[in-house]
Amino acid sequence: QVQLAESGGGLVQAGGSLRLSCAASGRTFSNWSMGWFRQAPGKEREFVAAIRWSDSSTYYADSVKGRFTISRDNAKNTVYLQMNSLKPEDTAVYYCAANGGVLYLTPARNDYWGQGTQVTVSS
Repeated sequence: QVQLAESGGGLVQAGGSLRLSCAASGRTFSNWSMGWFRQAPGKEREFVAAIRWSDSSTYYADSVKGRFTISRDNAKNTVYLQMNSLKPEDTAVYYCAANGGVLYLTPARNDYWGQGTQVTVSS
C-alpha cells in the first residue's frame, strides 16, 4: 500500500506563488509516476501535472504550462508543484496521485491518492 501526504496549500493573492509537496511512503515502485490533480467547487477533478520517476519526463495541462513546475526528490520519495503567477481560477483542492507506470488523465484510473490540500487565490 502507498500513502501520499500533501502539504503547502494556503491563501495567496493573484500573481503570487505557492509550492505544494507530496511525500510517498509504504510500497513504492521503481517505474511509477506521480502528479497532481485539482478540483474546484462544482467541477470535476482535472489533471494538472505529472512526472515519470524513471526519466523525470514531465507533463502539464495547457492551463498551467509556463506557470507551474513539477519536480521530484528521489531520496525523499517526494514530488513538488511550484505554482507561480497564480490566478483566481487556480483556486481548488489539489490532490497528489501516484500510479505504477503512467499517470492517467482520467482520475479514476489512478490507484493512489492523497487527502488534498486547499489552494485559494484571491483577486
